[in-house]
Amino acid sequence: MKTAHRVHFRDARKMKFLPDASIDLVLTSPPYPMIAMWDETFTALSPAAGKALKRGDGRGAFSAMHRSLEPVWAELYRVLRPGGLACINIGDATRTVGGRFMLYPNHARILAFALELGFTPLPAILWRKPTNAPTKFLGSGMFPAGAYVTLEHEYILVLRKSDRREFDDPDAKQRRRESAIFWEERNAWFSDVWMDLRGSRQALGRNEAVRARSGAFPPELAYRLILMFSVKGDTVLDPFLGTGTTLKSAAMAGRNSVGIEIQKEFRGEIFAGLEEVVPAGRARIRARIDEHLAFLERCRAEQRAVKHVSRHYGFPVVTRQETGILLNLPEELRVRDGEGFEVSYRADPHRLDAAASAPATPPAVPAGGQIPLF
Repeated sequence: MKTAHRVHFRDARKMKFLPDASIDLVLTSPPYPMIAMWDETFTALSPAAGKALKRGDGRGAFSAMHRSLEPVWAELYRVLRPGGLACINIGDATRTVGGRFMLYPNHARILAFALELGFTPLPAILWRKPTNAPTKFLGSGMFPAGAYVTLEHEYILVLRKSDRREFDDPDAKQRRRESAIFWEERNAWFSDVWMDLRGSRQALGRNEAVRARSGAFPPELAYRLILMFSVKGDTVLDPFLGTGTTLKSAAMAGRNSVGIEIQKEFRGEIFAGLEEVVPAGRARIRARIDEHLAFLERCRAEQRAVKHVSRHYGFPVVTRQETGILLNLPEELRVRDGEGFEVSYRADPHRLDAAASAPATPPAVPAGGQIPLF
């Protein structure tokens, strides 16, 4: 098994080089309108946004910034296959413009436009990012009517094109069976509130200018969503690639990927850390096995029956749908012509069993399954 990963440095509002219905999953986090760190980006895309900010018109700037993103959402609808899904990580913004403090509901604006395009919205995920900073409370402190609740979450919008995806041919059905997730993973991951993921742990290199413009999500967030909403061999698209988290996570998960980034300065950061993809992918698979074995131990202790058996690994699983799980270990990564890379894999149950029983080796997997990569 091999996957291919390609980077395109161009404007995601114009993706004509991608054929219609050629993408299985979109996973992205765009620049957030009305967050000050992205003002320069939006002013370059929409001079009207910059002019509105200068005259203290927050609502006008908010609308202009979103209008500059809307061609991207339209292109995503075009390139997604029927039944394909788009996961958009977006946070709302709070800001004082022209002397008025207000919430700018980015998620609602994107969702409204997605409905106009024809997307079917599915239940969204709230990614809660708590902070214990003593200054997190806004407004008049202890006095009523002048304080504001804290904004400690972001959204992961989940949108589907057309009806549910069909898996008609035998190869597609087999890839879907092998891509199943464990029962206990499904219970945790398909909750509508995620509280076990912290902000990005990526080491973004030495380019401070690039670092300042990056809002990368954690690798575990990308990896989890890819396993939830795609199958082996699918193609994942990120139209706001940034530092390349989506591509690297897709490679770990055995999916193909395409990344689009308008700022060429990100090239070094995208290709930095590729040497970690194979060991990190292997470590994450080892963590999944260890977590499943720990779950089975809890079932034994609680005298809970686990009736089915994995065909490939011999350990018990809760449901019949899990019996065909086949995890592909990344084996080798090769950079291709400076614009992408390929990864080869092996699906060897004996090697996976060895990985599960071996002591942890770098990169270490902390509690909660998060991996400090890239």
